[in-house]
Amino acid sequence: MKLVRYGNEGAVRPGLIDVNGVLRDLSKHVEDIDGRVLNDQALDKIRALDQTNLPVVTGTPRFAPIVGNIGKFLCIGLNYSDHAMETGATIPEHPILFFKANSAIVGANDDVIMPRGSTHTDWEVELGVIIGSSAKYIDKKDALNYVAGYCIVNDVSERHFQNNLTGQWTKGKSCDTFGPTGPWLVTRDEIPDPQALNMSLDVNGERRQTGNTSTMIFSVAEIISHLSQLMTLLPGDIITTGTPPGVGAAMKPNPIFLKSGDVMELHIEGLGHQIQTVGQDEYQA
Repeated sequence: MKLVRYGNEGAVRPGLIDVNGVLRDLSKHVEDIDGRVLNDQALDKIRALDQTNLPVVTGTPRFAPIVGNIGKFLCIGLNYSDHAMETGATIPEHPILFFKANSAIVGANDDVIMPRGSTHTDWEVELGVIIGSSAKYIDKKDALNYVAGYCIVNDVSERHFQNNLTGQWTKGKSCDTFGPTGPWLVTRDEIPDPQALNMSLDVNGERRQTGNTSTMIFSVAEIISHLSQLMTLLPGDIITTGTPPGVGAAMKPNPIFLKSGDVMELHIEGLGHQIQTVGQDEYQA
């Protein structure tokens, strides 16, 4: 099942993509796609609806961020062996954790806006995991039972902010619009093995990243189990799980970074695609 949130800011509605790829409205059945409807029982109620009786949404509405009222946006760094190799980084002993500010979250196809003074904005296609049930002290063997579904995340990163503005990675990861999610939440029953998904990212039609979730250092189940030892994972939390090789900062012989007008297109097998145009922040106080 593919769940979506659609519409412009302030007028977002819940929906689903039916078996024929048609967007249908869920407003008469759920108030929003958020933590309240991501547990197995609530999802089963949505799954049992007769999709042909749901109103068809006409036109091409915006896909909003896939989860409303997101609690935590947890991110795992250096989690692909081939990406660690391209950056020359040491394989971590435990999952590297950082956070993105929730204000970075945008829809799958919203513009990505480089912050004022940015010269090193980079791309990262990642598998996103949406938690469906509260999880604390979870064993690896049970961890995937706490997943509501999966999505694409672009972990956009400003490398100078990340690496040179004294502090943690969060500085370069939390700029406004640096967390496109979606276009939809694919429930876990449709993704039987999250460690076997092809993924890619193009910039201006040129392939930059090609990978597969099989090269993760820490699997989705290991990540959930590890994080649940440190904090309670709550319904609606999103975990983004690292990126394969091909980031701009690791390009040889010289790094390549985004510029205004560039177009990124992301794909993950079974999860759809994203497309974002890059702009420059023109904020005026």
